Amino acid sequence: MNAEAVNPATPGPVTSGHVASTGSRRKARSRLDLRRLGRAALLGPAARDRLPDAIGHVVDAHRAHHPDADLEPLRRAYLLAESSHRGQMRKSGEPYITHPLAVTLILAELGAETTTLTASLLHDTVEDTDVTLDQVGEQFGEEVRYLVDGVTKLEKVDYGAAAEPETFRKMLVATGNDVRVMSIKLADRLHNMRTLGVMRPEKQERIAKVTRDVLIPLAERLGVQALKTELEDLVFAILHPGEYEHTRELIVRNAARADDPLAEVADDVRKVLREAGIAAEVLIRPRHFVSVHRVSRRRGALRGADFGRLLVLVNEDADCYGVLGELHTCMTPVVSEFKDFIAVPKFNLYQSLHTAVAGADGQVVEVLIRTHQMHKVAEAGVVALGNPYAAPPEEQSASDGERVDPTRPGWLSRLLEWQRAAPDPDTFWSTLREDLAQDREITVFRPDGGTLGLPEGATCVDAAYAQYGEDAHACIGARVNGRLATLSTVLKDGDTVQLLMDQDAASEPSREWLEHAHTPAARIAIQRWLTAHPAPDEAPGTDPEEAARPLAGDPAPSPAPGAPAPGRPGAAQVLADRAGAAVRLAGCCTPVPPDEVTGFAVRGGAVTVHRVGCAAVARMKSAGRAEVGVRWGEGAECRVTLVAESFVRPHLLADLTEAMALEGAEIVSATVEPPDRQQVRHTYTVQLPDAAHLPALMRAMRNVAGVYDVSRSQPQAPGARPERGASE
Repeated sequence: MNAEAVNPATPGPVTSGHVASTGSRRKARSRLDLRRLGRAALLGPAARDRLPDAIGHVVDAHRAHHPDADLEPLRRAYLLAESSHRGQMRKSGEPYITHPLAVTLILAELGAETTTLTASLLHDTVEDTDVTLDQVGEQFGEEVRYLVDGVTKLEKVDYGAAAEPETFRKMLVATGNDVRVMSIKLADRLHNMRTLGVMRPEKQERIAKVTRDVLIPLAERLGVQALKTELEDLVFAILHPGEYEHTRELIVRNAARADDPLAEVADDVRKVLREAGIAAEVLIRPRHFVSVHRVSRRRGALRGADFGRLLVLVNEDADCYGVLGELHTCMTPVVSEFKDFIAVPKFNLYQSLHTAVAGADGQVVEVLIRTHQMHKVAEAGVVALGNPYAAPPEEQSASDGERVDPTRPGWLSRLLEWQRAAPDPDTFWSTLREDLAQDREITVFRPDGGTLGLPEGATCVDAAYAQYGEDAHACIGARVNGRLATLSTVLKDGDTVQLLMDQDAASEPSREWLEHAHTPAARIAIQRWLTAHPAPDEAPGTDPEEAARPLAGDPAPSPAPGAPAPGRPGAAQVLADRAGAAVRLAGCCTPVPPDEVTGFAVRGGAVTVHRVGCAAVARMKSAGRAEVGVRWGEGAECRVTLVAESFVRPHLLADLTEAMALEGAEIVSATVEPPDRQQVRHTYTVQLPDAAHLPALMRAMRNVAGVYDVSRSQPQAPGARPERGASE
């Protein structure tokens, strides 16, 4: 039961001062008088021929957006909800019916259509009363039934500790078919967060953290900024009360100032636009608490203009650019602050022009320019779409009878795909939070003209699994913008990616791909394969992310401390100061004799050997991992990565590979980067019959005409260029 919230006046971490301040940043929001509504609920339903007084606020807000809406479903939904919840009380002592009323009012103010409001009034009936889903469907139709089912929690009796993650999994799957499910959940969480003060502090903190990690990112991705910003402030007050109070004092002090630079610049903007003949509404938009806090951390001492922004609303798209031109012509623009989210909307439907102008006193004022419709979508996101599943007018129907669904963006499709493969609730829950933390998207193009939506930071590995699913295990390389690239290459918005696939059905992914996989879909698919196909010497429980792929042999356990690890014939031997430990060379830095090396124990009892300068060594040391003493024994063949820098000339690649072959080097993989100022970089991973041959190989490569440097690939952070001039 959701009867765990209280009246906003109840003492708690979310103070009444906060409620007043957040309300001041936009038109005053009429709040439910819970005591009046409580009395109305206790008096029972109104006559059949009139709407109950208790839903008057909801009806007024709904008619403001949908003047011709049929209100009969709302009347019947309220009567069922009121009678079903009658006798149930919130912890504040208010009748429980005040909660679904408050949630429905939030959605009505955002412009939700009648079906959403009907389901919102009923959203707790199946969970907390004797009403069944079948009864809801019989009385209100399948759409309302689906929405109520989507937000109904799973029972802890049946699911135990997995109830919360599995409830969210169920809700997200339902959202994939009807985004209005998540709209109701967000409004439900907002009202509960507004009235959280009666809860124990530890429960307040737990709910606030889930809100921060899951609900707020979902509100952002669905574009419901009005809910997102208030949820952020409420979470801020609970999790960071000291910083919240400091921010509140800053806002109060600024409000008490006699002068207001934002008001002065707003007057100047109105004058400029009036003289240009552009009809526009210029408003001051105070920043919410979290926004002020972020600005203060970034800029230090705040000035008056830092506490808000100007919002310019116009009628047509073209007027947005007209306003921009007038402001940049008649005022002093800060060009670096300009962003065009009209031509290139954000992935959450947001459209607006962003710019900034300098006032007479030098203070910089940020300006948002958008149409009234853009503003509605910016505030309400998918809620502003009305019923996105209603049949479109005939003239808007696609020729093939299909309809583009704006509520099923790429991020949601990807989330629904990988959640099916999540092996358990804990993996789903942790991966969901990690996925939602990636709040920016890029679009890359396939050679056939199709596109892939990926989170920022995605690599060719992620693109492979996004395009081919588990068939991506057979990916052997990629071309990015026509050039060969490693699978670890980080993709940029607008890149064209061609994935090269092995025709061998037995192809398998590399353990190293886990280091390069950025998306949950890729990581889960790789992890599943590795779990199902353990390496022959891999003990149960070994962490595949800690185990390096056997690049220079996969030695068996050494018989005694300090004894050489006997690998396959001809493999380099490593002595480990740990009895019975299998020793393997790390794939991230490919150590070879006579590199200075160190070792770390991984799960399963094995020891991985890294070059001392490897970035992984620094990470493991900082994590408190103990080093294991290792040293080279007698060795033979080895694998190493070399970087050759050269000037561009014909036949260079052929000459270079021929010189390497003459030195007995077997080329395992090669990458040639695009030329830059007539210079080109080659990266080769080679197998040598003996590590002692490495200096001779590097000299032979340097002797090729046009090559001016050859070096070992240095351990580095992802995305960094290899260091040059490494010694032989």
